[in-house]
Amino acid sequence: SQYSTKIFYKMIKKTDTKTPTVGKEGGLTCVIAEGTVIEGKFTCSENVRLDGKIIGEIKVEKRLVMGESGVIDGKISTENAVIKGKIKGNIHTLDTLHLQNTANIDGNIVSNKMIVDEGAKYFGDCKVGA
Repeated sequence: SQYSTKIFYKMIKKTDTKTPTVGKEGGLTCVIAEGTVIEGKFTCSENVRLDGKIIGEIKVEKRLVMGESGVIDGKISTENAVIKGKIKGNIHTLDTLHLQNTANIDGNIVSNKMIVDEGAKYFGDCKVGA
C-alpha cells in the first residue's frame, strides 16, 4: 500500500473567508491533496476534500467534496457528496449527491436527492429517493 503525508486535518471556521469551506457547518476537514494515493479502506468521521486518488472502500460520515483531479476506484458511502472528479464504483449518499459538470461516474448510484449539472456523466443504475 502507498500512503502519503499529504493527508492532514485542519480547522475551518465559518467566519474565515480566506479559507474555502468544505462542510456547510464548518468543522474538521480531512484534505487529501493532488498526487496522494491511498489504497485500502478509508473511513472519516468528518468532512473530506479529495483531490488525490483512493483505491478501495470509502466511508465519510459527513460531506465528501471531490475536485476535478480526484479519482476513486471503489465503493463510496457518505451523507452528502459534491463530485467533480472520476469515480469507478458504486456511490451511496444518505442525503444529497451533486454531480458537477466534470463528474464522471461508472457505477450504480443510490441517493435520497440528486443534482446533475449539464456535462456530468454517469453510467449505471440510478435510484433517487431511496
